[in-house]
Amino acid sequence: MKRKSLNSKLNIAFIGSGGWIAQQPYKQGCSEENLVAFCDVDRNQCAENMKAWRTNQPFFDDFRVMLDKMHKEIDAVVVSTPDHTHFAATQMAMERGIHVYTQKPLAHNLWQCRTLAKSKERYKVVTQMGNQGHADDGIRNSVEAVRAGVIGKVSRVLCRNDGPDMGGTHFGNPATMPPPASALPDGLAWDLWLGPTAKREFYRDYLPQKWRAFYDFGSGMLGDFGCHTFDTPVWALDLDPPTVVECLYRETSLEGLIPKSSHIRFHFPAKGARGPVVLDWFDGAPDWKRAGQLETFGAEQDALVGRACWLLGTKGLLGCGTHAGQPIIFPEAVRQEWKTNPPPKTIPRVAGGPFREWMRAIKGEGPEPSSNFKVAANLTEIILLGVLAQRFNTRIEWDTKSGRITNHPELNAFVKEPVREGWRFGENL
Repeated sequence: MKRKSLNSKLNIAFIGSGGWIAQQPYKQGCSEENLVAFCDVDRNQCAENMKAWRTNQPFFDDFRVMLDKMHKEIDAVVVSTPDHTHFAATQMAMERGIHVYTQKPLAHNLWQCRTLAKSKERYKVVTQMGNQGHADDGIRNSVEAVRAGVIGKVSRVLCRNDGPDMGGTHFGNPATMPPPASALPDGLAWDLWLGPTAKREFYRDYLPQKWRAFYDFGSGMLGDFGCHTFDTPVWALDLDPPTVVECLYRETSLEGLIPKSSHIRFHFPAKGARGPVVLDWFDGAPDWKRAGQLETFGAEQDALVGRACWLLGTKGLLGCGTHAGQPIIFPEAVRQEWKTNPPPKTIPRVAGGPFREWMRAIKGEGPEPSSNFKVAANLTEIILLGVLAQRFNTRIEWDTKSGRITNHPELNAFVKEPVREGWRFGENL
């Protein structure tokens, strides 16, 4: 494994160099290192960043070429591409001994999640997924409170998001599927943007961000926010992938397009001293408050104010935001006891955010990142099982050991999606 000496600078490359998603790592520590290469399939989308950041560093439109040509000069890469190319870029880098930070969700299908977890162990590189709330103190306070029994035994979790805003900034809403072809803009390497997915005509609303609404490229509101919002309960309750996921409600949508709203229920088996857990996810319109007794502990008003996740215990509730954040606890008496006598801080705190956590680990200055690919693959597998249930409006029975859907064998075609020639990675694992 490549490991830099203490206090030396890393040679970092960006795969996906346009917009705010690339500005995030740049502003949060990567600009303090050596930026040695940039890659993006859309020269117009990344023009502003390149003008501000780039001097004479090489620029590529194909990360496969960049990694083949420059892997000996690159210590680490940040992968900020759309979901459907996360795996190819990440796996190829790991196979070359390059440390990787990949934005959430870690992968686009379940086989990819498991392959990246295996690759982490085989290639001994430092890994981190970009669910940034995982590095904050707030989620640690929540996890410690739940594990200390502050709210009692937890068997129910509610998670929600008001989106997707179909036709807004992040989610496309075409009148037909497939959507109508559009003129290809200058500066876009469309075939490279498609990457492993099947060829098709360019549609103007795919870029720069609305690809999230199309299952071939993204994974909807659940994929976009689930890795943030599920993070607290998955960590606090030590949840492995569910045995059953069921779509209880789904607004009708065109084939291949996410719905405007849905209600997905995850069933997690008992583990150790913890009993089984049921987690409900709501996006869009459904009234998520009806799924549990938030009012039992006096949370009726606060449930409407900035809380996207509630853990329901026998003694009280713990609520947190879309990106985890600081918890709120009900009822009042339990909250005051928690504030007066907080549980011990058993989880190490992270200084400077997730990118610096990752870079310190590469340099040997700190421990392994807490959202490493073993952790991230498990969380993303949970999310993607929900995405499949939503996509096909069905109940999925999941055999975790074999990694197979047992009640709808035809859906196993989506556990490991087909890829185009030239985009096969990780098959040897």
